[in-house]
Amino acid sequence: MSVNVLYRTQATATGGRDGHAATADGSLDVRLATPKELGGAGGPGNNPEQLFAAGYSACFLGAMKFVASQGGPKVPADASVTAQVGIGPRSEGGFGLEIGLTIALPGLPRAEAEALVQKAHQVCPYSNATRNNVDVKLTVA
Repeated sequence: MSVNVLYRTQATATGGRDGHAATADGSLDVRLATPKELGGAGGPGNNPEQLFAAGYSACFLGAMKFVASQGGPKVPADASVTAQVGIGPRSEGGFGLEIGLTIALPGLPRAEAEALVQKAHQVCPYSNATRNNVDVKLTVA
C-alpha cells in the first residue's frame, strides 16, 4: 500500500517515559512522566498514551468532518470525541493497547450519527493504523 504523503512532521524523544519530547519545529514540547500504574512516580508531565489519545480523538473528529464534506451529515459544532487508551501486558508477551472512542454528535439522529462514525472509522488514519492490530471500541454517546 502506498501513501501520497501531503504532510510530514518529526518529533524526538529523549529519556524514555520519564524524559522529554518535542517536535522539530518547536510547536510541541512536553515533559514526559511515567504513571504510577506503570511503576513511575506519576509526577508532572504527559505520557505516550495521553498524547496518543489526544491525537486519535482530534484525528477522528477530522475524519468525521471529511466524511461530511463528501456528502455525509453535517458534524455539529459542539461534536466531541473522547479517546480512552489503556496499556498493559499482553498474554502473548510484550505490551498492548486497548482503545475506546466515545463520540458525541448532539442533535444528529442516532442512525445518521452511527453511519457517520462507521464511515469515519474507515478513513481515519489512526483507525487504519490500528485496524487488525488493536481492537477499537466505538460508542456513540
